[in-house]
Amino acid sequence: MYSARLSIGSVSKKAGNFSFLGKRLAHSHALSNTVHDIVAHSGTAKEGESVTVKGHIRNVKTMKSHAFIDVSDGATHHAVNILLPDPKLTTDLHLKVGQAVEVVGEFKKSEVKDNVNEIHCKEMTVIGNVPDKYPIQKKATSMDFLRTLPTLRHRTATVASVFRFRSYLEGCFMDFFRSESFIKVSPPTLTSSDCEGAGELFYVGSTGKKNFFKKNAYLTVSTQLHLEVLAASLNRVWTLTPCFRAENSDTNRHLSEFWMLEAEISHVEHVHQLTQFAQKMLQSVVQSKGEASKTVVGGFEDMSSSYRSQEKVDILSQRWNTLLEDQQWPTITYKQALEIINENKGQETELQWGDTLTTEHEKWLAGTHFQKPVFVTDYPKFQKPFYMRQSSPDVYDSEQPTVACFDLIIPEIGELIGGSLRIHDYQELTREIESRGMDKKALDWYIGLRENGTVPHGGFGMGFERLVMYLSAQDNIRDVIAFPRFPGSCNC
Repeated sequence: MYSARLSIGSVSKKAGNFSFLGKRLAHSHALSNTVHDIVAHSGTAKEGESVTVKGHIRNVKTMKSHAFIDVSDGATHHAVNILLPDPKLTTDLHLKVGQAVEVVGEFKKSEVKDNVNEIHCKEMTVIGNVPDKYPIQKKATSMDFLRTLPTLRHRTATVASVFRFRSYLEGCFMDFFRSESFIKVSPPTLTSSDCEGAGELFYVGSTGKKNFFKKNAYLTVSTQLHLEVLAASLNRVWTLTPCFRAENSDTNRHLSEFWMLEAEISHVEHVHQLTQFAQKMLQSVVQSKGEASKTVVGGFEDMSSSYRSQEKVDILSQRWNTLLEDQQWPTITYKQALEIINENKGQETELQWGDTLTTEHEKWLAGTHFQKPVFVTDYPKFQKPFYMRQSSPDVYDSEQPTVACFDLIIPEIGELIGGSLRIHDYQELTREIESRGMDKKALDWYIGLRENGTVPHGGFGMGFERLVMYLSAQDNIRDVIAFPRFPGSCNC
């Protein structure tokens, strides 16, 4: 491994591993400070106070009398600006963007910026070198190109900010559900049941032993059925879990492996209880857009600071503001959605009852017609899975039977959340399963809940990456998950 060390006044290079902190670290096993810690402290640091910075070089700037390097570690969108007293040192140490370095320096008052502390380098070690053609440079780079770098793309400012944002969102959801008396649970990703009934499952085989589970097992497409079991015991439950769909959809909004936020709630009897709760949930995670988020790693300010384009920042702000509207988002039935589309879209062929609302229809409804999120409820029964309860009497039509379900559609994305009331009556659920020709025996464990203290209940699932994609103003869902899996791609 290449390693080079700089002490101001002399320059030396040596091969092998090197740590110039040996004696000091012998007395402490504490974690080193992150760049976020250093930036947060810099405003109050004392003149001459020693500091150690560890991270990757983001930029090298050479001036006539000195040089600067920007060091970042991904913990924040900020980089630490480090002054080198001699510009030739960048050449002597062969400093390059991407190298991992360790710098010991001192806080000094900036000579050009009021009330700003700089870090003046005293010692530097290049811990990890990079090739001359290291592909991540201080210049605009397309997301298409970054997808060809599955192990390096996370080091760019924008992609790193997306993953800090994901972390931030998870914390917001954790806080919200705790405040609403929910229990976070961990349902299995291995299952013997097809929750959606669409047959788009990944079969799980085993090496060296046939039929490991003594029945077929699959990667789950949704944890809903297991959440219903847990909600029957814990009242309100939620999870954020990986899900898998063997769906041959090679689009900018589909993944074969994705994360689903799902909630199941006991003692709900109307679909509008679910829609109101879903709106409350989403607004709770974006309400910190203002001043408070400026100090939050992964918040709005962190995300917007990673974009070079003001146009992109404006899109980001507009999307957050769209979700923050105080009024109740519009709610229409599937039937009303057909009428609105047929009256306004000017299609050659009118949509008929039972036709599927396409992504184009969804985006038009939310983005053009309503210009805000919209709930669409009461879809045709035959379009939906077996477990959905019949629509309420004020909506139900025996000639065009519907179920008590909803989709939340948002501008630019289309469907974000799907949910429903679940059939809680044993006889009704059994009849529905049999009428669809499903294997009742395979679902005995699920049906049996209805014979053991059943209660009305319902819930929903939200594609986590779709929310991240919308709120981070990204155009492709593959850019908001660390290692995207989609048809034809599982590179590492």
